[in-house]
Amino acid sequence: MREALIVWCGWSGHEPEQCAAIVADMLRQADFKVRVETSTEAFADPALAKLSLIVPICTMSQISKEAVTNLSQAVQSGVGLAGFHGGMGDAFRESVEYQFMTGGQWVAHPGNVIDYRVHICAGDDPVVAGITDFDYHSEQYYMHVDPSNQVLATTTFSAEHAPWIDGTVMPVVWKRRHGAGRVFYSALGHVAKEFEVPQMRTILSRGMHWAAR
Repeated sequence: MREALIVWCGWSGHEPEQCAAIVADMLRQADFKVRVETSTEAFADPALAKLSLIVPICTMSQISKEAVTNLSQAVQSGVGLAGFHGGMGDAFRESVEYQFMTGGQWVAHPGNVIDYRVHICAGDDPVVAGITDFDYHSEQYYMHVDPSNQVLATTTFSAEHAPWIDGTVMPVVWKRRHGAGRVFYSALGHVAKEFEVPQMRTILSRGMHWAAR
């Protein structure tokens, strides 16, 4: 049986506990054995290397050097890493080692919660296959991203909230490698209610399965 670790902590505005419960249920329904922890020190456990998948839900948290190094080494050895929104894309702001692994870092969401459109740009990839472009109501993440990411979906910024980024095309969903490990990220999922959006839930579910060994 594949084993997954979910670690939730950090800023409560992203409803990490509620989101962790939803993700745990999704994985259990897919026959994962799931462990849920609430401290980043869980990332320091040498047994990480035996897992199939790790899901951080840790917006604006801090992580020790020992923990992030162990996490990175586990992923490099072949453990999957998958996550969404700020829980993965705005965690551990001070750790460049973590950002090198995840492939991006949140820096802004102009206008806060707004309506925007998600464009599927790799429709032949199994993570997004059969999903067409869709409208979304949430924070539109502006991120600093790694050019080596394999981008699966994007969004285009308008001039309404920050005129100088008008027309900027920003990755929303990507996957990448970190050593032998598969890394998946989706910027969708500000709060637990967004799991009711079928495209968001499907993309995350498929992405976690792709990342898991």
